[in-house]
Amino acid sequence: MASEPPTGAYIPGTFDAEPRSAAGLPLALIEQWRDTGQSHEDARRLLGRYATRGYSVVSDSAGLTKLSQRLGLLEVLALIDRPKRILHARTTAIGGTAVGVWAADNAQMFHPESADAGVLLSALLKVQDEIERSCRVRIGIGAHRGSFYGLAGGLYGPEADAIEDIAENHTEGGELVVTGAVVDRLPPGHSFVLRRKDGPESLVGAVYHVLDGPRQADVRSAAHRPHDPRPAEDLRYPIPYSAAFYADLLRLERCPEDVELAGRLAAEHLQDRTVVLVERSVAAAETPELGLLRGLALSAVLREAGLALMPARGAVEIKIAGPLALYLFEEAAPAVRFARCLRAGLAEHEIVCRIGVAAGPVLAGETPGGGWDVAGAPVNLASKMAQDLGRPGRVYLSEAVRERAQLDGFTSVRRTVSGVEMTFFEG
Repeated sequence: MASEPPTGAYIPGTFDAEPRSAAGLPLALIEQWRDTGQSHEDARRLLGRYATRGYSVVSDSAGLTKLSQRLGLLEVLALIDRPKRILHARTTAIGGTAVGVWAADNAQMFHPESADAGVLLSALLKVQDEIERSCRVRIGIGAHRGSFYGLAGGLYGPEADAIEDIAENHTEGGELVVTGAVVDRLPPGHSFVLRRKDGPESLVGAVYHVLDGPRQADVRSAAHRPHDPRPAEDLRYPIPYSAAFYADLLRLERCPEDVELAGRLAAEHLQDRTVVLVERSVAAAETPELGLLRGLALSAVLREAGLALMPARGAVEIKIAGPLALYLFEEAAPAVRFARCLRAGLAEHEIVCRIGVAAGPVLAGETPGGGWDVAGAPVNLASKMAQDLGRPGRVYLSEAVRERAQLDGFTSVRRTVSGVEMTFFEG
């Protein structure tokens, strides 16, 4: 997308009021950045306190786009729950810590630099074995040992972005891939079977398939987790749902063929809403540290511009995550007006964006740890229209939104993505 201004224009008075943090956005750090000369030295000094080294393990489910064409949202959520539970149990048992809230089909774990690479790979191979044996959905897993910044409950930095991209866009269901930095930590004479992955090297270097190797023995004790005496299998991954809904989801997971139960739970928990997904532009910077802080400052501009334009009722900001922002509207027409006004408002600050607007049944609500989250086909569709297929400076509407909003100035587009043919509208 188009370049950002070198220092990131911002709205005066943006950081004068509470709260000092937002979902996925470290506002206190951004305030400190604004008060500096915004040099590379300033960036390194501010980020230094958040620096950490270790292993980032990222997973992504395979085939959900096609699966969601024939199954309801709750059935899909039930299917992807068990793989996340297995990954969390196995990696928590060897000292891993869950990162962020595991919304939709993504999951992330962090292991300290002192972790044994061989033990980690054995655990991840065991994860894939268990998922293949007991789950209908497969996942791809990527692991990298490197340097990251721990901010707002997530891992940031170019190496964090690189392993997420590898896991989400360059793995298939059942695959385990690792970077050369992980391979280098394996002991001499190890028994893992590795094969170099084809394609150009990523920012984090060569990537390898882990084809075979020793499997982790069953872990029933809390030896690796002295702070928590419970067996790893009893620990919940950071669910993005209320406790009441999660209990219902587990019931559906145990009875996947119970059509009556699925229908009753859908009627109780799902709402027809319109999702607005915004991706702002990302520009290269002289150093990774400058790029990270400039990007965060621009995400803060995006947040404030969005909040200023949202109607008093019928809409909520879900979260700001990196260059992405997510909003939920009760009606389609106000959502489209918001998208157009936000595009214009960001352009005044020399920030280019692309926006996807989609409508349909979603699961939305406050998470146990505070904040909001949303899941459902409209989120995926908005992402595919804007991120996968969209052009900078454009707004994209799904067929459902175009039908409900009845707006002029949008042109029909027909494309295929992830094996699914889509019709949407560009304006």
